[in-house]
Amino acid sequence: MPNDHEHHILKSIDVEQHRLEGELLDMGEMAVAQLEAALDVIDRRDDRAAERIIANDEAIDALENEISQDVMKLATGGPLARDLRYILTALRTASDIERVGDYAANLAKRSIALNKAPPLPVSHVTGLTSLGRLAVRQMRDVLRAYRDNDLALAQQVRDNDVELDLRYTSLFRELLTYMMEDPRNITPCTHLLFMAKNLERIGDHATNIAEGIWYSEQGQHNPLPPRVKGDESNTVS
Repeated sequence: MPNDHEHHILKSIDVEQHRLEGELLDMGEMAVAQLEAALDVIDRRDDRAAERIIANDEAIDALENEISQDVMKLATGGPLARDLRYILTALRTASDIERVGDYAANLAKRSIALNKAPPLPVSHVTGLTSLGRLAVRQMRDVLRAYRDNDLALAQQVRDNDVELDLRYTSLFRELLTYMMEDPRNITPCTHLLFMAKNLERIGDHATNIAEGIWYSEQGQHNPLPPRVKGDESNTVS
């Protein structure tokens, strides 16, 4: 049985962990909201809204810095092994979420450049939006898994990444074909290719968070079979 002093320390650590969890979930919601807004401005060709999304990325960066400071407070509070895993996972999760926010800002920046070109066929933009919805779903699912310590949902997020990869590869092939058909399509399609790659990378960060949940709960870095990858864009000829 812990004495009063040890009990106080453990209770303090528990309070700080709950606060850190809340900050991470808030950060995740901000990043997903940024992603959804970026997808929306692509459809609406709205430069002003895109500029607001780019500016809002600073708020996510600031929250990541705050989380890093809170993690350091936890690390110096004498945590147990599981607490240390939680702290390490929190740092990695904050970094992954920050990158998602960066990618959302990149989408908004690319949308401004894309708006300077004539509108592309609806199917190309629709393909990008569809890819974006998958990325949003992956992020929302993994944030829920993190909040609930849901290992089954974390594994599902990890398994579902292949669907996003396959959708990305399909869009990649489609855009390359369109660029070869008419050189005038090269510039706008290049923007779409970069945007699609940003969305594919968001899926990878969601998977990183899912694997972190497993590590935090189970104490294993690789508790699951090797992840299936469906991104074949590097082999497209």
